[in-house]
Amino acid sequence: MYIDNELDLDEKLEFVEIVHDDRSFKDETVELLHQERLIRSDAVASFPEVAIGEERGFSLSRFRGLLRPAGIMGAAVAAALIVVFLLLPSPQNIDAMISHRFVIYKPDVARVELAGSFNEWRRIAMEEIGNSGYWEVKLILPPGEHRFSYILEGDEKIADPTVITKERDDFGGENSVLLVSI
Repeated sequence: MYIDNELDLDEKLEFVEIVHDDRSFKDETVELLHQERLIRSDAVASFPEVAIGEERGFSLSRFRGLLRPAGIMGAAVAAALIVVFLLLPSPQNIDAMISHRFVIYKPDVARVELAGSFNEWRRIAMEEIGNSGYWEVKLILPPGEHRFSYILEGDEKIADPTVITKERDDFGGENSVLLVSI
């Protein structure tokens, strides 16, 4: 967050003081900076030459059957089955889902949406409860920790004022943190 300039001046001062006073924290910080340097550098300087052929015990002729139409079809069916089984929720996961009602009081707006980690931050329209100024939406959520925000009038993002746990996001805003448990 320091490198990405996501800290305010007070937080930066606190960070520098911690680095100065705590030797293990300083060592960890320097190690992370070295890792970042490696990540930002070129992946490899050169590519090694690799000999593929009969002399190394590898033969493409072993795989020619997969290139025929029947082989391609069989491989495609196998891949599709794997994807289906991976994407289908297991019965215990379905039973573990929890209904949660999100509610916010905003009488001065015409539109409220909800977005969160539980739905890959896609916006969900909330419904106004009569003329009360309250907006709500009920969702089925898996157990765990979820981050979310309300979006007012399509562009003003706010954290839930009734949720104590909040977290800064990567865009300078704030998200609420919700713990859903069985």
